[in-house]
Amino acid sequence: MARTKEFDPDAALQSALELFWRRGYEATSMADLVEHLGIGRASIYATFGNKRELYLKAMDRYGETRDPSLLDALSKPGPALPAVRAVVRRFAGDASTDPRREKGCFITNTAAELGPHDTEAARRVELSWQHIETLIHSALVRAQGRGELAPDRDPRALARMLLVLMQGMQIVGKTSQDPARVRDAAEQALSLLD
Repeated sequence: MARTKEFDPDAALQSALELFWRRGYEATSMADLVEHLGIGRASIYATFGNKRELYLKAMDRYGETRDPSLLDALSKPGPALPAVRAVVRRFAGDASTDPRREKGCFITNTAAELGPHDTEAARRVELSWQHIETLIHSALVRAQGRGELAPDRDPRALARMLLVLMQGMQIVGKTSQDPARVRDAAEQALSLLD
């Protein structure tokens, strides 16, 4: 007769995500995971696989919980350019003043830590970035179609610029003591949409 799990795998995955997000992959040991999740090593392996597999599942969870808000913000009916501006300003605000900003963005952190040498982590980072770029690009195409964005502007290039800016804001915001640094960069980038 199979034993039932004595823990909630969904809650354990969320807890692992929080630990990896705060500490990073390399600085988190299996012993740290056992202690933080409050479950045995064998249960972690049986449910999630090894540490790397758990990390990749945590990346997937992060994307599932973060991306829907962007989709909602950038696909509402009506004017699209104000929605793009609001998303960029929200990223700037989160990166410069949110009390949790020291954690940065889990995807950006992964790109910096694992991207250069872990192809599966890099693939997930790229998928996340492609998703964000596509959402921004679609909103900018709609804005251009509505006359909100000049016809000579390249929505794809602008979407890529905003994606890179938003990821950079996450890095700078982690340690900068000057919130204006991130906000000013965002406003300068947004002026290109005028």
